[in-house]
Amino acid sequence: MTTREEDFVKDIFTASTHDIIMFFSNKGKLYKLRGFEIPEAGRTAKGTAIVNLLSLDPGEKISAIIPIQNIAEGKYLLMATKQGIIKKTPLSEYDSSRKTGLQGIALKEDDELISVKLTDGEDNVVMVTEGGQCITFSEKDVRPMGRVSQGVIGMKLDKDDTVIGMESIIEGSKQTLLTITENGFGKRTELDEYRVQARAGKGVITYKITPKTGKVIGVELVNEDDDIMLITDTGTIIRINVAEISILGRPTQGVTLMRTNEGKVVSIEKIAEEKEDDEEGK
Repeated sequence: MTTREEDFVKDIFTASTHDIIMFFSNKGKLYKLRGFEIPEAGRTAKGTAIVNLLSLDPGEKISAIIPIQNIAEGKYLLMATKQGIIKKTPLSEYDSSRKTGLQGIALKEDDELISVKLTDGEDNVVMVTEGGQCITFSEKDVRPMGRVSQGVIGMKLDKDDTVIGMESIIEGSKQTLLTITENGFGKRTELDEYRVQARAGKGVITYKITPKTGKVIGVELVNEDDDIMLITDTGTIIRINVAEISILGRPTQGVTLMRTNEGKVVSIEKIAEEKEDDEEGK
């Protein structure tokens, strides 16, 4: 794929022409396309801008993309907002063919949808704030709710703090939790350090915030062979292999991953493993 300047591939997934691609916006709306509705292009093409495929409102942007084969029973969509709200809704509630967008969660005026995960209702949930707090609780503590409901409190926040990330942890996972700050610091932490608590608490410290590190801007569950892309507000992008990032305890400030100079890291993305072209003899 050819990309524009300062653009990059964030994720890669395989889908058939009849699969459903679910797009969730920061305003809490769900848009759906079938695989065949996304224009097919050559290997080196730039692709089509998402605004040309979906009827987004001004200021609306996509927060999550989830491909599914069908509206399966026993599956849930787990949603988190920046004000600490968590919501679990049966996937079947979103079985609609509306093209103009479907309300996926009711949001307060100052709130936004930041993350959506497809789960089986049995996982643990971790929520992290920009102030370095983190809470882990069982998804079973979140009762299923209807599509247009607001959700329940997942995490109580200090004044001026906001949730910047939510991850769903499958039991027995060997991943680590990667945390990155706006001044280019980061670390990985073992999941065993995050005890499961009751929902709606303040959680525990997961990152020691200092003026040197700045606020937390992103978290990801990562494996050793993953790569991470860090993007600054000045357009600088670097790519780092996860194995090169130190594993440190929760109440630590991490290590320098990127020198930001006058800029700030504004986003991190886990890069899907790139598959080489077919090798000879295969």
